[in-house]
Amino acid sequence: MSNISIPLLGLVDAGILGHLEDTRYLGAVAIGSALLSFLYWGFSFLRMGTTGRVARALGAGSASRASLELYRAGVLALVLASLVWLLHPLWLQAGLALMAPDAALLTLADSYARIRIISAPAVLLTYAIIGWFIGHGDTRWPMWILIVTNLANIVLDVVLVVGLGLASDGAATATVIAEYLGLGLAVFGVVRRAAPLPADLAELLQARAYLALVRSNSHLFVRTITLLAAFAFFTSMGEKLGAATLAANALLMQLLLLTAYALDGFAYAVESLAGNRAGAGDAPGFYRVVRRCGLWCAGSAMLLSVAFLLLQLPLFRILTSLPEVLEVLDGHRFWLVLLPLVAAPTYLLDGVFIGTGETRDMMLTMLASAFLVYLPVWYLSQPWGNHGLWLAFTLFNAARGLTLYHCYRQLSARDGWFRPPEKVTR
Repeated sequence: MSNISIPLLGLVDAGILGHLEDTRYLGAVAIGSALLSFLYWGFSFLRMGTTGRVARALGAGSASRASLELYRAGVLALVLASLVWLLHPLWLQAGLALMAPDAALLTLADSYARIRIISAPAVLLTYAIIGWFIGHGDTRWPMWILIVTNLANIVLDVVLVVGLGLASDGAATATVIAEYLGLGLAVFGVVRRAAPLPADLAELLQARAYLALVRSNSHLFVRTITLLAAFAFFTSMGEKLGAATLAANALLMQLLLLTAYALDGFAYAVESLAGNRAGAGDAPGFYRVVRRCGLWCAGSAMLLSVAFLLLQLPLFRILTSLPEVLEVLDGHRFWLVLLPLVAAPTYLLDGVFIGTGETRDMMLTMLASAFLVYLPVWYLSQPWGNHGLWLAFTLFNAARGLTLYHCYRQLSARDGWFRPPEKVTR
């Protein structure tokens, strides 16, 4: 439930901007959001790494080590947010240059991204806190954090975009305010759960521990950057096919993100439960968790595909009233039905590998899928226009699932999931 609320933030932005007379605003948010996603999700190892490390610490019976992981992740989040603020003119200029949007979109996308960057500390700290909660198997607090964030964004979108006419800048401002409200609730949740500070604060500030933390998360960083580069490439290539295609792709991607986040709920479950069982050395419990989460994930993917098959046309007309965008959406609805089924194995297996700390395979399979499948298929299918772009994206997701499953079978054959927890917290 909490995961489904995340893409609603983007859907509300898209739905409101999609009813404005000019498609530029929706296109600018698509480009600006791609840049911000590339940046923020590049640091999502703060969430993923914290979840796996906390789950394994609890499985090994060390609650104090689990709390220490939270505070170290929080310190690292603040350091990274400071770097983001300091360097944002450089990466923003480079990102816009790489995506090369039309001049009419460039100014709007730049303004949107510069406003959104204000929330960097809130976003990164919330990643760490949500990872800590999920590592405990507590998804209720993350649910409320994300629901409050997104409800606040919806209300502020209506006020700033519709009421005050601030268009894409209003959507950015609404998101920033909502993300700080979410951080406030996240901190309150930590206080309520009473995560104790380390008795010796020097232990919290050990440079060696942070170097080990960064090193252990480097695979997740490369994997996430590659994934986000794939999304940014998709947006950039769609922009070259025209404003209507860019806007339609942005709406389709928001609907697909809804399914991705929904199915990621089972990935979060398997991160916590499988990581805990791996930390405890419980092989039967580990495989039982993977099987059951896999069944739930597969069933949910089928339901989502059926829902899109039956409801996609009304959804399109809720999201936009622009005829040229609706025409593109109607011609590409097949991909919306197919992708949840293709991508579901990837989401589940990501959770297994994150929870057990086996992140190197995640990095290698992502790189292989991007460079050996996604880019070659896109290059060969360019004569098919936007359908070729969607084909490349679909096969990219299929390749990720197949290669991760191969690695899963290899690790299972030698019981590689049950190594002792890493000695990086002292």
